[in-house]
Amino acid sequence: MKKKFGYIFTFVGLLAWVLAGCSSPAAVQSAQSAPKTELVVSAAASLQDSLNTLKGQYEKQHPDIKLTFNYASSGTLQKQIEQGAPVDVFISAGMKQMKALTDASLVEKDNVLLQNKLVVVVPQDTTKSTNNKSITLSDLTGSSFLKLAVGEPATVPAGQYSKEALTKAGLWDKLEPKMVFAKDVRQVLNYVETGNADAGLVYLTDAKSSDKTVIAMEVPERLHAPILYPEGIVKATKHSQEAGEFLDFLRTDEAMSVFSKDGFSAPTEMTGK
Repeated sequence: MKKKFGYIFTFVGLLAWVLAGCSSPAAVQSAQSAPKTELVVSAAASLQDSLNTLKGQYEKQHPDIKLTFNYASSGTLQKQIEQGAPVDVFISAGMKQMKALTDASLVEKDNVLLQNKLVVVVPQDTTKSTNNKSITLSDLTGSSFLKLAVGEPATVPAGQYSKEALTKAGLWDKLEPKMVFAKDVRQVLNYVETGNADAGLVYLTDAKSSDKTVIAMEVPERLHAPILYPEGIVKATKHSQEAGEFLDFLRTDEAMSVFSKDGFSAPTEMTGK
């Protein structure tokens, strides 16, 4: 009888030891370090500041999600997706790139998320900045502006809008010899910040992020198509639900307040896909 009770006590002791081990700090830490779902978001370079701010907020609210951002020109990102790059969400700075992907059935559920403006910036430390917002597009043809930074129109939406505006203003052919073409809008801004260009055409959001340039003028919106930012879920994603939840978050008041602070606005005009 004593031997039987001894077995019972031994079993109970082992059970208690196992339960204690499961609730140990090491076990808890192991549970907390469960693999996270990684969402790869390919986004236009002009969204970098806003999305980097929102990354921490979203991951704090969704500890099971890890956001990885891939920033570049929308044309470059389009080509990456066409070539099979592992992307879950695409946010473009131009309708053209998104339409190409939806037409090819590579992206679905696309909607317009944001709107932006096109501006001319000049270096902060030059005499060109003394009359802020006083220049016109025609002034760019003068001798004070020897180099004009513009995004490459073939791949950079900001460059496409710039070419459209300058063409409508009758200035593209006159200004083209002065142009320094950049791979994305952030490089345009960098050229102006470093003095490698006397002026540049960038988005309002990029201009607001720089303390080395000033806005010399806003390009009249009648000169170019609305600058819209469509977003969509890449069909090849294995995380469609999580991708959709992230895009829903970008439309919340919390996220829109960050976008608004950086210079974006809610879309006021839609264009056909």
